[in-house]
Amino acid sequence: MSDVYTGGCACGAIRYTISGEPMFMNHCRCRDCQYKSGTGHGSYLTFPSKGVKLTGKATQWNITADNGKTKTRSFCPTCGSPVFLTFPANPDIFVVHAATLDDPGRFKPQVVIYEARRHAWDLIDPALPTFERMPPG
Repeated sequence: MSDVYTGGCACGAIRYTISGEPMFMNHCRCRDCQYKSGTGHGSYLTFPSKGVKLTGKATQWNITADNGKTKTRSFCPTCGSPVFLTFPANPDIFVVHAATLDDPGRFKPQVVIYEARRHAWDLIDPALPTFERMPPG
């Protein structure tokens, strides 16, 4: 398996190349991820930001997370695809939406977070460990 991850938005205006393996892969059931995805959860890969190369210009939208810190959602202004997230309080991480990978099959979720906000109709592998909220560091 290559240690380079590539992907981007649906129209190709935004592209990324990320060297190295993800630090964390998860499903998130928080209300923000539900709104963003239009379904019951979002699916993400978290990488160190130092290995990221971006092309194209994303539109950004800042929101306040449950912990009171800002999270920046970045999406394509042309096709509207959500592509990545960054956190001003933690610039060392870069998070991509699993479906934006050129090979989404590389996404292997490790946990489900914000289980407290789960909808009964949103079925995820019951063998995955769950956390009621964000797990500790």
